[in-house]
Amino acid sequence: MDLRNKKISEEKFLKMREEVLASWPTGKGVDLKEAIEYLKKIPDHQNFAKKLKKAKNLDRVLIQPRAGVALEHQHIKLLKYLEKVGGADFLPSTIDSYTRQNRYEEAEVGIRESILSGKSMLNGFPVVNHGVESCRRVSEAINVPLQARHGTPDARLLTEIIHAAGWTSNEGGGISYNIPYAKSVPLETTIRNWQYCDRLVGYYEEHGVSLNREPFGPLTGTLVPPCISNTVAIIETLLAAEQGVKNSSVGYGQLGNIIQDVAAIRALREQTEYYLEAYGFEDVYVSTVFHQWMGGFPKDETEAFGLISMGATTAALAGATKMITKTTHESIGIPTMQANARGLKASKEVVMLLRGQRYATGIKVRKEIEQIKAEVDQILDKVVEVGSGDLAVGAVEAFKAGIIDIPFAPSQYNAGKILTARDVDGAVRILEFGNIPFDEEIKDFHYNKLEKRAKKENRKVDFNMTIDDVYSISDKKSMIDSENEWWKNENN
Repeated sequence: MDLRNKKISEEKFLKMREEVLASWPTGKGVDLKEAIEYLKKIPDHQNFAKKLKKAKNLDRVLIQPRAGVALEHQHIKLLKYLEKVGGADFLPSTIDSYTRQNRYEEAEVGIRESILSGKSMLNGFPVVNHGVESCRRVSEAINVPLQARHGTPDARLLTEIIHAAGWTSNEGGGISYNIPYAKSVPLETTIRNWQYCDRLVGYYEEHGVSLNREPFGPLTGTLVPPCISNTVAIIETLLAAEQGVKNSSVGYGQLGNIIQDVAAIRALREQTEYYLEAYGFEDVYVSTVFHQWMGGFPKDETEAFGLISMGATTAALAGATKMITKTTHESIGIPTMQANARGLKASKEVVMLLRGQRYATGIKVRKEIEQIKAEVDQILDKVVEVGSGDLAVGAVEAFKAGIIDIPFAPSQYNAGKILTARDVDGAVRILEFGNIPFDEEIKDFHYNKLEKRAKKENRKVDFNMTIDDVYSISDKKSMIDSENEWWKNENN
């Protein structure tokens, strides 16, 4: 394996760029020197990195939706609506599935079909096909920072185009945009691809341009314990810092227990800063991102609004820097811009009502923070060990050995031996550990938490817990039946 956690030299990087830019015609539109000067002229309120710093310093929770359609003018219309009507503090460009897989010819067909039909025939905005000038028109049409959100194992050309176009943030990483998304892409390949993306950001930083990078926090978004998602976020942040990234947003997906969710965000920020300093990266600015519920959504709109509001409440109480919002159309498909704006407005109202309130000093929160940190430390220690001190090598070897194991991930490079379920309070615990390197004290902690639930519900600690919990939010009948069964057992 020739993969190493080592900064790509400028000479090698510039040589690599020639091949990347030549891979599709729009790559010719990227002029790095001109892009640097263009980005320097972007005002602070439209720069993702600078606005995140300001928000964190002011203790504000800012909000951002997901959104993207195929055609430039329709995409601009959508983003303007979410900015003006929804009140979005940041805006996304969600990228279509063809572009995520580097299938630009098929994306081109989708663009043509969208033109003929008058509606988007792609599930996002195909930035590579549109190129720098089109993407600049998008960013210049709005008055808030713009980020690319996608899920791309090889985002090198995409990253070149978005940053040259003035988009000041890019989501993703070599682990988080592979294991939860792809089935057969080797991890060393995606880590290497994202080293390139991060080296590009580092190059801009070296030339006076501040850009933000954001690992994808929720991973599969289904019963992922905080120790796993936080570990991945910390690894990707350290890998990015090695390539010169100076502004990182570490993310986390809502699990549903407020104490655990608040603790996870706190632990994530504290440990990310700790490990950055330990590795010698004392100049990296860290902010946090809270993703509203990523699992199955209720079909009923009022129930969906309840779930959205709970997510906003948790993000506010946790003091996250940014929150990614959801809509009441999640169970149906791609939301209308009106539904998207309503989700934004509901979330923003909750955040405004809770401004200044934090749930961060209770004994239960502190104990949960300590628990998460202890679990992350044990995993990361083993990652470093199997990589012989190299974090990139360690990440690959850790997935091979199941030291890091993401629940419900499709990748063949994920062990898939871990099982998770909720405890009696609704916090996510580990039922089957696979090869995660925890000591007996941590394993007993998880087992005892699940055993309390089993006793209360008069059931076994087994896979059926996991099944019930996967569908507990989206399938109300299952949850009601479970509650009725519990009441019946209690009364007998």
